[in-house]
Amino acid sequence: MKIERAADLGFCFGVRRALGILEETARQRGGVETLGALVHNRQVMSRLNSLGVRTVKGVSEITGRTVVVSSHGVGPKVLQEIRDRGIEIVDTTCPFVQRAQTAARRLSEAGFFTVIYGDVNHPEVKGILGWADGNGIATLSTDDLDKIELPRHIGLLSQTTQVPARFIDFAKQVTDKAMIKDAELRLVDTVCHDIRKRQAAALELAGRADLMLVIGGHHSANTRHLVDLCAARTETHLVETETEIDPAWLTGKTLVGVTAGASTSPETIDEVVRRLKDLAAA
Repeated sequence: MKIERAADLGFCFGVRRALGILEETARQRGGVETLGALVHNRQVMSRLNSLGVRTVKGVSEITGRTVVVSSHGVGPKVLQEIRDRGIEIVDTTCPFVQRAQTAARRLSEAGFFTVIYGDVNHPEVKGILGWADGNGIATLSTDDLDKIELPRHIGLLSQTTQVPARFIDFAKQVTDKAMIKDAELRLVDTVCHDIRKRQAAALELAGRADLMLVIGGHHSANTRHLVDLCAARTETHLVETETEIDPAWLTGKTLVGVTAGASTSPETIDEVVRRLKDLAAA
């Protein structure tokens, strides 16, 4: 049995950047609070906790004089609420998320109603909506748009970790709905470039593999998208750590592919590959 890693997997640029900033801040200050989990990965968060990093769910829970904004970002009202309390902000918002936030702000300022293709409960999407100044909606289904009166001016964005092809399909459906209203549409490509590369690499490997293992947090949006994409091509399982591997999955397999979400550490990936090699040799 051969084990092959996808060409691009694991920590993306935004996560590596955020971790570097947070770890340096924690070392300098002997610990720090983060507003929301920096990433949706329990192993990474556990390591950060050992450095004195504590996660708070809301501004009201902040007890120190400094808070780190997670890589998912927040809306401007949240930032102002923090400043009003005299708390220093260390911002680790991913640059690709910042692009989406800027696009939402510009669309709002231009009088456009912003439609975001994304999970309305995800912190990144909540933050982007905040930059649209309340003049927008987030959804993964155009059926939700039938419940509101769409204005003539509509801007389309995507959550940065969504699958590009699905966003394109969504945009086409919105266009079909809007064009009967003499509408003006603006579409801004806000899907992360790193995520695109990881999805393409995973799909390429899944097309050759008998089995794909996707490593990452069960609550990680970009990891779940990798699972969905790979599952369309071959047998696929999501594992958070090497302990979740079922040896029965490997029976009769000749090529096992491995990929990982953008918040999965190299150490966790190595542990999964090591376990696969041990099982193959048994």
